[in-house]
Amino acid sequence: MPGTESLSHIPLIAIAGPTASGKSRLALALCERLADRGGAEIVSVDSAQVYLGMDIGTAKPDREMQARVSHHLIDIVDPLQAYSAARFATDAGAAIADIRARGRIPVLVGGTMLYFRALFEGLSELPPADPTVRSRIEAAAVRLGWPAMHTRLAEIDAVTAARLHPNDAQRIQRALEIFELTGQSASALFGAPRPAGVRGPVLHYAIAPADRSDLHARIETRFMQMIDAGFIEEVHSLRARGDLHIGLPSMRAVGYRQLWRHLDGEYILNEAIQRGIAATRQYAKRQMTWLRAESRWQWLPGTALTGLIERILLDFDCTAAATGTQRDILRN
Repeated sequence: MPGTESLSHIPLIAIAGPTASGKSRLALALCERLADRGGAEIVSVDSAQVYLGMDIGTAKPDREMQARVSHHLIDIVDPLQAYSAARFATDAGAAIADIRARGRIPVLVGGTMLYFRALFEGLSELPPADPTVRSRIEAAAVRLGWPAMHTRLAEIDAVTAARLHPNDAQRIQRALEIFELTGQSASALFGAPRPAGVRGPVLHYAIAPADRSDLHARIETRFMQMIDAGFIEEVHSLRARGDLHIGLPSMRAVGYRQLWRHLDGEYILNEAIQRGIAATRQYAKRQMTWLRAESRWQWLPGTALTGLIERILLDFDCTAAATGTQRDILRN
C-alpha cells in the first residue's frame, strides 16, 4: 500500500462548464478510462444535486450512471435545509481525501463556480446567515422589488452589484445582509486573504460549445426532455410536502421556481417553461463569465469525446509522473 503522503498528491481532475455543456458525460467516460490507473470517483460540484428528491430538474446522475462510477455529494441534504459553499468545501475536502486514501483519482465535475472557488481558494470570513436580517430584507423586497434592492446594493457595494442581475434575489439578499451585519461590503470581505484550499496538484478543465447558439439549443432541448421525464410532477411532489416554499435556496434552482409558480397559478405552463429555459440560459451566461474571469481553467477544444479524454489522460500522466505518484497509483 502506498504511503498516505504520496497518495495525498494524486492529481485531482476538475471539469467545469455551463449547464448542458456535456461535462457530466465527459467526466463519466473519463472515469471509466482511468480504471487502469487505479480507478476514479466523481465528486459533484452542484448546489442543487445535493438535495434529496430533486432529481429530474437538476440532471442528477441516474442509478445506472452511479452504478458505473461512484459519486459523492449527491442526495446528502433535505430541500428544507440550507447548504453553503463553506459546507461544500468541508464535505468535498473529506471526499477527496477519502478517494485519494484508497489510491483512486478524484474527478470533480459541476457548474457551481462558487463551490469550486471555495474548495481551491478557501473562503473569506463571512458572517453566518441571520434570520432576522434576512426577513427584514425580504420584506423590503416585497414592497420595492428586487431591482430596487439591487439599486440599494449598488450604493453600498458597486463591485458586487455590477456582477449581479437585478433579479438575482438570493445573492442580492446575501450581499445586503453581509453589509448590515458587518458594516463592510461583500466585495471587500471576498477580497481579504483566504485560508489555503485543497492540497495537491489539480488539473482544471472547462468545456462549452464554441457557438453560444448551440449551447442555447442544448439548454432548450434538455429542459423539454426534463418536462417529458416528469419535471412538473417532481415539483408538484415537492410542493405537496407542505413544509417547502419558493423562498428556500433549494427551490430557487432554475426551473423549479418557474414551475412552482405555474402550480401556484401565476403562469400558464408554456410561459413557465419558456421562463425556465430563459433562466437557465441566463445562469449559463453567468457560469461562462465566471470561468472566463479565472485563468486556472484550460478550455477544452470542441472536438470528439475521445479526443478530449486523450488530452486529459496525457496531462494526468505527465502530472502524476512529475509528482512521483504514478507508480504508487498503479501499484495500488
